[in-house]
Amino acid sequence: MTTCRLCGSVSMAGVVDLGATPPCERFLTQEQLDEPEITYPLHLRVCTQCWLAQIPPLITPEDTFTEYAYFSSYSQSWVDHARRFVHDAAGRLGLGEDSFVVEVASNDGYLLQHAVSRSIRCLGIEPSVNVGHAARAAGVPTLTAFLSPETGAAVREEHGPADLVVANNVYAHIPDIVGFTHGLRALVADDGWVSIEVQHLLTLIEQVQYDTVYHEHFQYYTVESARRALATGGLSVVDVEVLPTHGGSIRLWARPTAVAGEPSRRMVDVLTTEKAAGLHELSGYTEFAARVDRVRLDVLRFLTDASMRGKAVVGYGAPGKGNTLLNHCGIRPDLLPYTVDRNPYKHGRYTPGTRIPVLPTGQIALDRPDFVFVLPWNLRDELTKQLSFVGEWGGKLVFPIPQLEIVEVTT
Repeated sequence: MTTCRLCGSVSMAGVVDLGATPPCERFLTQEQLDEPEITYPLHLRVCTQCWLAQIPPLITPEDTFTEYAYFSSYSQSWVDHARRFVHDAAGRLGLGEDSFVVEVASNDGYLLQHAVSRSIRCLGIEPSVNVGHAARAAGVPTLTAFLSPETGAAVREEHGPADLVVANNVYAHIPDIVGFTHGLRALVADDGWVSIEVQHLLTLIEQVQYDTVYHEHFQYYTVESARRALATGGLSVVDVEVLPTHGGSIRLWARPTAVAGEPSRRMVDVLTTEKAAGLHELSGYTEFAARVDRVRLDVLRFLTDASMRGKAVVGYGAPGKGNTLLNHCGIRPDLLPYTVDRNPYKHGRYTPGTRIPVLPTGQIALDRPDFVFVLPWNLRDELTKQLSFVGEWGGKLVFPIPQLEIVEVTT
C-alpha cells in the first residue's frame, strides 16, 4: 500500500505508469555493459487528500547525489537565469555586503557565483562531492552535506541566520519533505525569505511533460500542494512567479509564518488557474496517461519511419528526463545510434537502460545526420541557436514534447 509522504493518507490515485527504469543519471561505463541493471517502478500517483503528486521513494537521495552527473553550469541559459535572479533578489530584499545568502543543492556554484561577485556573503549546501568540489574551485564557499533540521541548525549556529535561502530544483528531490522543510526554517532568519523554484505540475500535465517524471523527482507540485508542504515547517507562501524554465516552473516566495502577511494577488491567480484545470480534484489527472501514450506512439512512428527510409537520426543531450523518454519508448541504438552532450563526465558512457553511447557534441558536424532528436526540449530556444549549423546540410531538429515537431533551421 502506498502512503502519501506529506499527509499520511492511503487514498492515492494513479496518474501514469511508466513501467520500470534504472535511475536516470546512472550512466554506464564500457565495463558495465555486460552487467545487469536494477530497475525500479516509475508510477506517478496523486494523493486525493492533499493533492501532492508523487512516486514511491524507492531510491534514496544518498544513492543518487553523493556523486552526480549533472553540472548546472553547462547550460548557459540556466546560468543567465541564476544571474538575473540574484540581481533581482538583491534589489527586492536589499541584499548587500552585510547580508547572508544560503543556497541548498547549490550544485557547481552556478547561482552563488553571482552573489560572490556582488560581495554578498554566501554558502552553498551541496551533497554531491564532485560538483561541490567544482563549486569550491570556482570560489564559491560550499558545505558538502544533505539538508536536515540538524544541518540547518548547525549552519545557523556557525554562520548566523540567512536573509535569503534559495532552493532551486531540489524541493522535488527530497522524500522527507517535512524534515527538509524544517531544515529550511532552521536556516532562515525570523524575518527572512525562502525562494524555491520547482517545476509546476500544471504545465507538466497540460504540456504532457511526462519525461520529467523520474526517480530523482519524488514529488510534483502545484502551488496548493507546495503551500501545504511548506506549512509543515512553519513557512507560508506569500508570492508566486510563473517561469518558463524547465518547460514551466514556479518560484515560490515564503516567509516564517509569524511575519508572512497576506498572499499576493498573483499567488491567488495561480491557485485559481490550478483549480480551474482540475488539479485540486481528481478530474485534472484522469486523461494524462492516454496523452502520454500518444506521445510515445508518435516518437516511435517517426524513428521507425526514418529508419525504414534510410535517414540518419542522432540525439542531442543526455539529460535525466531524456532517459525516461528513451526507456518508456523502448528506444535502443538501432533507432538512435548515439546522443551527444556538452558534459565531458558523460562522454564514453552509455544511457541507463537503453545503453545508447554518449559522445562529444562535435560528432554531429562530423556525421551530418538528417535529423537531430533533441532530448532537453526545455532548452529549445538555446539549442535551436546552438544547432543552427545543422541547416548547412539540410538537417532538421526534432522536438518530442509536448508533441513531436520537426523544425527546419537556418544558419
